[in-house]
Amino acid sequence: MTTGTPHPTAAPPVPSLAAADLDRLRTGISAALGEFLERQRTTLAGMDASLTPVVDEVAALAAGGKRLRPSFAYWGWRGARDTGPGAAEDDDAVLRAVSALEFVHASALVHDDVMDAAATRRGRPSTHIGFAARHAAYALQGDGDLFGTGAAILVGDLSLVWSDEMLRCSGISEAALSRARAVWDTMRTEVTAGQYLDLLRAAGGLPGPDGALTVARYKSAGYTVQRPLQLGVAIAGAGPRAVEATTAIGLPLGEAFQLRDDVLGVFGDPTVTGKSADDDLREGKQTLLIALAEEAADAAGRRLLGELLGNTSASTAEFDALRDLLESTGARARVEERIAQGTATARQAIADAPLADDAKAALDALAVAATSRAA
Repeated sequence: MTTGTPHPTAAPPVPSLAAADLDRLRTGISAALGEFLERQRTTLAGMDASLTPVVDEVAALAAGGKRLRPSFAYWGWRGARDTGPGAAEDDDAVLRAVSALEFVHASALVHDDVMDAAATRRGRPSTHIGFAARHAAYALQGDGDLFGTGAAILVGDLSLVWSDEMLRCSGISEAALSRARAVWDTMRTEVTAGQYLDLLRAAGGLPGPDGALTVARYKSAGYTVQRPLQLGVAIAGAGPRAVEATTAIGLPLGEAFQLRDDVLGVFGDPTVTGKSADDDLREGKQTLLIALAEEAADAAGRRLLGELLGNTSASTAEFDALRDLLESTGARARVEERIAQGTATARQAIADAPLADDAKAALDALAVAATSRAA
């Protein structure tokens, strides 16, 4: 396993999140998603009233979240717009374009929950669980669980279809749309391939810490920071130096974001995260935390991991024993160190990037917020 970049001698001060203008961005993103979904609701209801729960489910998924992906993309555009032809793009149109990332994210969440048999998402039943309950409530025929799984797959697919439509109809220029398409296509391919790599790792492929990091990079890290940043600078029409900077920022920061997510999945407060801290252990998620614990544990520790990880009937007390193991083997401390290293590396890359100063301040604030969050 690679060790990452050493800590700088003195960390820069923690930036104010106000620099990222998140209140305005979140309001704009929510409004853009709402307007788009209202049009889709009219379309689906016109086909058949029984389709309304489908658009309602996508809307519920799109209503949650921190809006980090579109925020990174927006500030990528803002940072590079004056160095390329994208300065003339309308701010509202760009905001609509980057909001389409929320539908890509919703699609990945729905499919991930099916693959993991996850019961909850953002404090509500996962999509497949919700549609299985609907099957029972309306006394429909056939297997309710299969109905729920099938419906969730289709909801996820529809979210991905709508992400394309929202980007295409955002109002950005044809030239900007053409520049954005290459990044968009790469991102969607990577996240889907990453989902398969996650499935493969759960089945025993891609073993060890390096396997965990490979899954993290392609399943989540790339489409969380690197590709959204690249989408923004592509809309701006920025040159190769700005594109290179998005990779220098995005890869270490995206990994740190995903590793923080892994830590919260096991040690987070359920009242804040919206899911039980036992869920990732019950689902048997093969994260870097688990790989490092396996590497460092003695025979008794490895036996405990083998007996409890992925055990759907294990108790909270037994999962607490697993959490103790993650602490005592140093796995959690090593992951926290890697998060800190990745964040520091990304913040330095932001400082060095050929981007406008207001964008660098915003991206620095987003970087710290993304890797120090509690949910």
